[in-house]
Amino acid sequence: MRLFDKIKVMIWLRRVILPLAALVASLSLCLPAAAQEGPLENTAPKGITPEEIIQRFAAKEKEFKEAREQYTYRQDIHVMTLDGSTITGEYREAFDVLFDDKGHRMENVVYAPASSLEKGGLSLDEGDIQDFRNKLPFVLTSDEISEYNILYVGQQQEDELHCYVFDIAPKQIVGKKRYFQGRIWVDDHDFQIVKTYGQAVPETRDTKKKGKEEHLYPKFTTWRQQIDGKYWFPVYTRADDVLHFNLNDIHIREIVKYEDYKRFGSTVKILYKGQELPKADQKDQKPDQQKPDTTPPPPQK
Repeated sequence: MRLFDKIKVMIWLRRVILPLAALVASLSLCLPAAAQEGPLENTAPKGITPEEIIQRFAAKEKEFKEAREQYTYRQDIHVMTLDGSTITGEYREAFDVLFDDKGHRMENVVYAPASSLEKGGLSLDEGDIQDFRNKLPFVLTSDEISEYNILYVGQQQEDELHCYVFDIAPKQIVGKKRYFQGRIWVDDHDFQIVKTYGQAVPETRDTKKKGKEEHLYPKFTTWRQQIDGKYWFPVYTRADDVLHFNLNDIHIREIVKYEDYKRFGSTVKILYKGQELPKADQKDQKPDQQKPDTTPPPPQK
C-alpha cells in the first residue's frame, strides 16, 4: 500500500538483509490469537529432525503448487480503510481462474467496481497486486527454500491438527522480487503448510522524512483447507492492521476468499465392443477402431 498522493516520487529499492532474530522477537509480540489454537510448545520433534521436516514439506509444497495450477477457482478480494468502525474507502475485485480450450490459464474478472480507497488515504500499488495472487496464498517449495532462513520454533495444536511451527525470513532482497516474512504451521501428518501468518516484503519507508513515497503492507493470516482429500489449498486470508506512514496512521482490513476449487481436465476411455481396451492395445488400434463405442446398452428390466 502507498499513501495516496498526487505527486509521484521515484523509489529505488535497496538490497537489505532481514535478520531472523528480529523477526522472531517481533512475532512473539504480535501473533494473533486463535479461538482453537493451543499453546506453542518449545519441544523438539520426535523421530524426525527439523531439517527433514523442511525437506518434506517443501517437496509437498512443490507438488501442491503444480496441482493448484490445474484447478479452477474464484478469488474474491475486499480491501477497506477504516476510521473506527466506519468504512472510509473500499476496493473490491472478484475473478475466476479458468483455462481456455488449449489449457492456458487465465483470469476472468466478474466483479470490479470503481475503487474508493483514495477517500481513505490509500491506493494499491504493484506490490499489492502481486501479493493478492502470490504472497497471501504463500507457497514455499523445494525450489525456493534456499532463499529463506527457516527456524524451527516448536509444536502447536491448530484446531484438530498437530503442527510443527517455523519462522521464516528471506536471506536477502533481490531486485523487485516479493518475499514472505513470518510464521508457518506444518501439519505433522501430511507435511503440508496449513496456516501462514506474516507480511509480504520488501516495504519502502521514508526513514529520513524527505517526502519520498512510502509503500507499506499489512500483516495477514491465511488458512488452508484440504481439497479433494489430498491438497491443502488456501481458502481464506484476513488482515487487520494499522499502517504507520510518516504523515498519519491508516487502519486497513483485507479479506480474501478462494472458493469453488474444481480440477480442470477430463478422462477419455477408448471402448471396443463395450470393453475398455488395455493401453498397449489402444496404441495398436487403427484410427477407425479408436472411436468410442456408441452402442446403447440393452434395456434394463
